[in-house]
Amino acid sequence: MNELNQEIVVALDIGTTKVCALAGYFNKYSQVEIVGMGKVESTGVSRGVVTNIEKTVNAISDAIRIASMPMRLNPKKVYVGIAGQHIKSIQHRGSYMRENTHGEIEQKDIDKLISDAHRLVLPPGDKILHVFPQEYTVDGQREVDPIGMSGTHLEANLHIISGQISASTNIYRCVERAGLKAANMTLEPIASGEAVLTDEEKDAGVVLIDIGGGTTDLAIFHGGLIRHTAVIPFGGNVITNDIKEGCSLMQQHAEKLKIMHGSALASTIIKDNILVVEGLRGRDHREVSERNLALIIQARMEEILDFVLWEIRRCGYARKLLGGIVLTGGGALLRGIQQLCEYHTGMHTRIGTPIEHLAQGYSRDIDSPIYATSIGLLLKGIAEEAHLKKVQKQPPQEVETTTRVAPPPPITVMKQETTVVKEVEEVAEKTTTPIPETTTAKKKSWLDGLFDRTKSWFEADPDRDHDPIKR
Repeated sequence: MNELNQEIVVALDIGTTKVCALAGYFNKYSQVEIVGMGKVESTGVSRGVVTNIEKTVNAISDAIRIASMPMRLNPKKVYVGIAGQHIKSIQHRGSYMRENTHGEIEQKDIDKLISDAHRLVLPPGDKILHVFPQEYTVDGQREVDPIGMSGTHLEANLHIISGQISASTNIYRCVERAGLKAANMTLEPIASGEAVLTDEEKDAGVVLIDIGGGTTDLAIFHGGLIRHTAVIPFGGNVITNDIKEGCSLMQQHAEKLKIMHGSALASTIIKDNILVVEGLRGRDHREVSERNLALIIQARMEEILDFVLWEIRRCGYARKLLGGIVLTGGGALLRGIQQLCEYHTGMHTRIGTPIEHLAQGYSRDIDSPIYATSIGLLLKGIAEEAHLKKVQKQPPQEVETTTRVAPPPPITVMKQETTVVKEVEEVAEKTTTPIPETTTAKKKSWLDGLFDRTKSWFEADPDRDHDPIKR
């Protein structure tokens, strides 16, 4: 924690030539404060893919240790990047049929649309890394903001980025063996774009070219959204190998020549100097022409730019990129690379340095295009930590449920009423004086006697003594 009680985030860039770890946080002005940086040589990665687990684990541990020393940090998780020629981009049309046709479209509907896209069938061994929604369509109405609208059929153009499962698994394994946890994995050109591109450039249309040691990463933005991504399997190491083979030099000598005297545009070499390179033990020195060195570099850079132009034309945004090209990565430090890119592509070009979001007082060592990916990963990590903290602070949403109200227990009441009635009857029986049997018998015999006498009087024979006929 820092003076603002904010979590310090650690980003890890596992590249072909270096492994870089950065630790930082957002200050009160929403700018990044870098509190630790560690950079070591990478010898276990080739063209963005891990080729030696043990060497990569050692490099990660050393970079994290160096970055943690100033603040005595003990990081548990890091935000890492992924690249390599196995990265592919797909344009997909996703659709989702809502069940609640009367309610408004919410964020959960968009999340459902994105989660359905993760079920897309890919070649064996590949998995989806990112899904970026672009234009939305609601019931046939195109290019709308669906949040808050009513509709049944939600559709979207999705930009899907996939990569090999083995490549990402090896990165996770290296991070875990270094005693850390990979919180999230981001495609490196997307992270670089966060560090060196402005919102205006993304809206106008811009091409980001990250020339790394093993690969050249490409990302095309337009309308504020990412439209195309690609990875070209050529980078700075290929140029070094060309110098090594063309000038018959050792690998380390070729790298030094490229960094110190290399130029990407041979026409800028006015005076053809002769560069003397130390030979092997007991052998003569070698002489290299500065112009020949520039011609070797220019030939390879033009080939890389040809691939870039092919990707730009393939995605269909060649005439919509008003922001031109932004170069970053270690290859952007080559002398004359900006002019060569403008001459070869016909598009305006600038060198992107990742200082747009840094707070004042940052180290001058970090003011370089080679740290664009690392700072972009750090920005992504800080933003995600802030989002997770915001979600945790939100109160849980009330879920409307229909509860069945239990009726009053009539059985118990009836039992009580029945019991009371029985008790009342028993009390009445006890308190009522019984009628004596004799009185009842007397009343019964007197009535019966009267009835019997009346009946017998009517049924009796007439008196013969008073019969007039008989007389």
